[in-house]
Amino acid sequence: MAASPSLVAAVLAHSGRLEKEDLGTRIARLSRRVEELRGEVCNMINKKYNEFLPSMQSAEDLVSQVDSLSSNIDLLKSRIENEVTQHTSVEALSVTLYLFYLTCIELFQFDRAIKDYSTALLEKKYVAAARHLEKARSSLKMLESRKGFELKVLKALGTELTVQTQNMLYHLGEEWRQMVLWKLPPSKEISSAETVMQTELHLRTMPLKEDQIAGPPVASVLQAFAVLGELHTRLKLFGQLLLKYILKPLISYPSLRPLLEEQPDTVILHFESAEPNLEHPSPMEVFGKITLVLEVLHKHLLNVSLDECGENDKDSRVGLAEMLGDMVWEEVSGCLIQECLVYSIPANSSKLEQYVEVIKSTEEFEKSLKNMGFLKGDATDLLKYARNVNSHFANKKCQDVIVAARKLMTSEIHNTVKITPDSSVAIPKLPDPGAGDNLKMQKASKILHNELINLENETKLSQQTFSLPTCHISVSVEKLMELAYHTLVEATTSTDQCCIQLFYCVRNIFHLFYDVVPIYHKENLQKLPQLAAIHHNNCMYIAHHLLTLGHQFRYCLTNILYDGAATFVDLVPGFRRLGLECFLAQMRVQKGELLERLSSARNFSNMDNEENYSAAKKAARQVLHQLKRLGKVWQDVLPVNIYCKAMGTLLNTALSEIINRITALEDISAEDADRLHSLCRIMLEEGPLVFTPLLEENKNKKYQEEVPVYVQKWMMFKELMIILQANLQEIVDRWADGKGPLAAEFSPTEVKSLIRALFQNTERRAAALAKIK
Repeated sequence: MAASPSLVAAVLAHSGRLEKEDLGTRIARLSRRVEELRGEVCNMINKKYNEFLPSMQSAEDLVSQVDSLSSNIDLLKSRIENEVTQHTSVEALSVTLYLFYLTCIELFQFDRAIKDYSTALLEKKYVAAARHLEKARSSLKMLESRKGFELKVLKALGTELTVQTQNMLYHLGEEWRQMVLWKLPPSKEISSAETVMQTELHLRTMPLKEDQIAGPPVASVLQAFAVLGELHTRLKLFGQLLLKYILKPLISYPSLRPLLEEQPDTVILHFESAEPNLEHPSPMEVFGKITLVLEVLHKHLLNVSLDECGENDKDSRVGLAEMLGDMVWEEVSGCLIQECLVYSIPANSSKLEQYVEVIKSTEEFEKSLKNMGFLKGDATDLLKYARNVNSHFANKKCQDVIVAARKLMTSEIHNTVKITPDSSVAIPKLPDPGAGDNLKMQKASKILHNELINLENETKLSQQTFSLPTCHISVSVEKLMELAYHTLVEATTSTDQCCIQLFYCVRNIFHLFYDVVPIYHKENLQKLPQLAAIHHNNCMYIAHHLLTLGHQFRYCLTNILYDGAATFVDLVPGFRRLGLECFLAQMRVQKGELLERLSSARNFSNMDNEENYSAAKKAARQVLHQLKRLGKVWQDVLPVNIYCKAMGTLLNTALSEIINRITALEDISAEDADRLHSLCRIMLEEGPLVFTPLLEENKNKKYQEEVPVYVQKWMMFKELMIILQANLQEIVDRWADGKGPLAAEFSPTEVKSLIRALFQNTERRAAALAKIK
């Protein structure tokens, strides 16, 4: 075995007198000491391991290995004598012997520690037994660090130490199970309060003596776990069970109540069920339940101060309650926030003052946990969450508003309500600006004063000039607008930060409408003309309110929003475009259907053929039927002016197609002309009847008489009918050198084409054609 120079020096200093003795004397003395050590080791090991029958075989193996060690000693002695004979250095020999001596000392210490451990374990002095095991472990580590030591011996000692450690942990585990007994539900998943009610926690009650660690069973067992390095694992498992089967259920299920049953030497913690008053319990109620459970645990189990390092150092001592708190508090506080505090946030700002009670109860709850040692330091996330109520109120309010808005947007569009120029959104009276807003009020008064002066010098406008015309909108949109107004009213009584959040939340409502409604109702808006009209009205209704919405609240919101930021005007063009595009898309669909029906009229040619005439007449009737159906669908839904423009545009499409088809004919016989005139008369007489914007029939006559205003080709169509029945002179008279009514509707080329189609090629026709220029 090699030795370091410092160790050699230490050995030489320790045995300085060896230099004065002769070499023979020293060798003899060392040899005797080696023989003594060998005998003592053998006797000690044989005696020690023969006392324990369960480990007899391992003891015999160890004796065999000690005999082998004895042989090694003999061999070493022989080598020493040879080294002396060969004049080997006395210093190196002394070092070798000294290291062997240290090895023997470690063996003695290991043996003594195992023996003391066994005695302490029999007496149930668990802390002392655990510390003896740790001493044996330390001796084994020292032996392992010495190079050249017999490997088989180390392996045997390590095996013995492992066996005894596991034996110790088994005894401690049995003691722990007697102190803490869980009775759990058969199902591993907690799915209901009924499942949790099968849980029971039994705690053995024993008097505690703070001045004697090894005396109290709880402290003794837990400290022994700490010495062996198993306390954290054991406590973590307990904390997991406590969280899953007691603490979290008490928070999540309002009906559960903790029930304490005291027996002579045991306390039983279980549950009872009571009908909850609310869907979500108040924080004060939940805090009370949790506090009761932790007080029981603190009294009967956790009120123990331990040395985590196992070295009995006062500076390293830590409370068991604190250790458990570090393991479970993060999950407990998170669960309290998500399952309890979140639902206690007020729904409106008027109840924020009442939330002071929640903050106070949270502070008291944390204070009680600190007194029991479960918490340490300053306020935790739980208390910070409770104190930050203004921010949470704003967040919750915004979330609730957006959820409510989206629900309205995805509801049925066809449930409508009639809007008149006198209609207004029902909102509470806005609060007067505060006394501290004098400057703001002065600005507002000055602006309003100037506006009044300017208006006095101008012509007075009708009260309904800027009103929304009578129409039908969805009930959901009316409620959506009310929601926006009420949210802004809420903002006027909130803190600055909350006010800003609520203001932009209202803006987000309208952004959401713009994105959600056209997509969610896309299919119906494309297929159903009535829904397209209602959606058009909805968008115009929202745009109408957005024009003045910001101005109405401008002087009631926070100063940050006062200088031009509190506006919704920028959203108006987008909403108008949204409603218009949807309605125009429906108009294109209706136009396509009208043209498709007219395509079956066989180009209005050869009307003397009965089959062709019937097809053309059927097409005209279908067109009128479609227009009448649309007129009923949009009746009293669209504003009157929009209704008349839409119906006029569609009727104009049909008339334009008929005009184009007839003017394109190259040959029109007298009979064809009569039948074409008959078809046109049907359109002329029944076309105005599709204009029925109002439910009262007698009020619709006015709009039916105004058909030329809305149908661009109406007069052209009438002129075409006249041409079909007129002679050449009448046509020339109506042309009137390009100044007559016929010239106002038709071009010279179109009129000449009709003359050529209607009349044979004669001098009279040539003369008439010459006048059309």
